[in-house]
Amino acid sequence: MAVQVIRYTHGGKPGWGVVHAGRIAPLSRDYASTADFVREGMAEAHALGPDAAQLPLAQVTLLSPVTDDRQFICQGINYASHVRESGMDPDKIGFNTIFTKAPSCLTSAYADVVRPAHVQLLDYEVELGLVMRRPLTKATVVGPDQLHEWLAGVTIVNDLSARDVQLPQAQFYKGKSYRGFGPTGPCLLLLSAQEWRLWPQLRMRLQVNGQLRQDAYCGEMLFKPHQTLTELSALHDLQPGDLIATGTPAGCAARAPNRLAMWVARHLLSEQGKWRMFIRNGLRNAAYLRPGDTVTASIRTDDGALDLGEQRNRIVAP
Repeated sequence: MAVQVIRYTHGGKPGWGVVHAGRIAPLSRDYASTADFVREGMAEAHALGPDAAQLPLAQVTLLSPVTDDRQFICQGINYASHVRESGMDPDKIGFNTIFTKAPSCLTSAYADVVRPAHVQLLDYEVELGLVMRRPLTKATVVGPDQLHEWLAGVTIVNDLSARDVQLPQAQFYKGKSYRGFGPTGPCLLLLSAQEWRLWPQLRMRLQVNGQLRQDAYCGEMLFKPHQTLTELSALHDLQPGDLIATGTPAGCAARAPNRLAMWVARHLLSEQGKWRMFIRNGLRNAAYLRPGDTVTASIRTDDGALDLGEQRNRIVAP
């Protein structure tokens, strides 16, 4: 049975616990990092039943279940629907796009997110996050039925992005790594071997001020988790607690311009002129996030058997 693990503070003290029907069963130790919890605390988390849940969830302050000493690795354009809205043909993309975000951008699923003063085109991206269970330190072929061997669980990630930095400057890391640009959680959902087979049935939804913007199943990924683990294993080491965000579906604020605008930009404008036009058009796009907006995101199976909870982040001015 899937286990909802949270990291929190209560009375000024940090802790980890298992959620049962709105109450928390605290773990006996406060693990300093997600790596420590994954290595040493998962057995206890599986063993803590409802009878041990005495602390009301409403009395704690939630933290990201992924600590900022972990790697934060991301996949881009990993859903055909998002590829199309970005102005590309998914049939012509034969590679897995990998980049990183700064771990210092990780924040709580309920934290306010500051939109930096110079950022005007702030976008959202709901994503399924994979959390490593064990080290992956050499080239390894990971099969689709071996996810439970390498991954501890899943969590919700909102890959917030300053499009007016990311795209004109061609700076994915810079445009996506401002502090607070990585709401994660509320929980780390630990899965059994059998439950890992259900990951394609997980349904991602994101709303802004109650308006549904993104709605898709994780099974629509172009590059599946086992393929991404296999590819990453040949690049660099992965360690317990590291986070992999697996890409977002269609529905983002940023969209490719129409064909006429693209032709004009390509043939008549300088590089600087093209991006000035992009930002000018973006300022007229009400879908970008503004101070006062509230973003909610959830991931769960339609039958509720697997439920990663719900994020609720308010965008605020500096």
